[in-house]
Amino acid sequence: MPTEGLQPALEKLIDAIALNKIDENLFVGESQNLFNGRIFGGQVIAQALSAAQQTVDEHLVLHSCQSYFLLAGDAFANVVYHVERLRDGKSFCTRRVTATQGGRPIFNLSASFQKVESGFEHSVPMPDAVDVDTVSSEAERWLEMGDMIPPQLKRRLDQGMPIELRVVDPNNPLKAERKEPHQGIWMRLASPIGDDLSMHQFLMAYASDFNFVGTALRPHGVTPFMPDMQIASLDHSIWFHRPFRFDEWLYYHMESPTASGARGFARGQIFTQSGELIASTAQEGLIRQWSKK
Repeated sequence: MPTEGLQPALEKLIDAIALNKIDENLFVGESQNLFNGRIFGGQVIAQALSAAQQTVDEHLVLHSCQSYFLLAGDAFANVVYHVERLRDGKSFCTRRVTATQGGRPIFNLSASFQKVESGFEHSVPMPDAVDVDTVSSEAERWLEMGDMIPPQLKRRLDQGMPIELRVVDPNNPLKAERKEPHQGIWMRLASPIGDDLSMHQFLMAYASDFNFVGTALRPHGVTPFMPDMQIASLDHSIWFHRPFRFDEWLYYHMESPTASGARGFARGQIFTQSGELIASTAQEGLIRQWSKK
């Protein structure tokens, strides 16, 4: 993959996702501190997919993954990924990846890969979306908050933004309004990364965890940055439908049909700027509000 001209934060993220192979089926990845010492869920998803991809033939393409977050990860420690080769068929192969820190499992993922085939084609149309050029970036919005910016957001700004996010109808992270349980985000990489489809998939998987479970908070007038809120991803699934480039604009449409039992459920669809559906997502997360005494 070409590195010349890469935005520094994006180059650092790609290096972290690439992983170091330490033994057969065993890899280690560096962590990044985005959220107060806890590993961002998108990081372990992307790194686990990278580990799985490195154990399959080059002609096989990732088409789906399902994962569970077991324990909060330490963002100041590396993560070890162990890949189990569950099945190698003529058209499909399956891998299971367990991520550990200090000998304890913190995350597991199952991924399926398929040889490229032609077949029936249909796709739902993209929902109406505000033109990306009319939407401010998250970095611009946060900078406007000045000294009021939450520490988690300031840390991400200080580290650089490898992925540009433009949220349609955003909520104030400190004083949210009640909004409908759906939202849209335009997103793309901060600079071109070449033609490796796998890396585009890993990075899109990483970004698919941003703001996702927060969709379930919108009708309740709260945000993940409020001090009495405990937010955590519990699981995450992705289905990749078609090839795409993440260094071009993608539109992420998210909706939350239900929340109950301190859990919020969200599902998403990701489209190219021309309206082609390239991936679908689903997630359930913990959305616990501590009682005020």
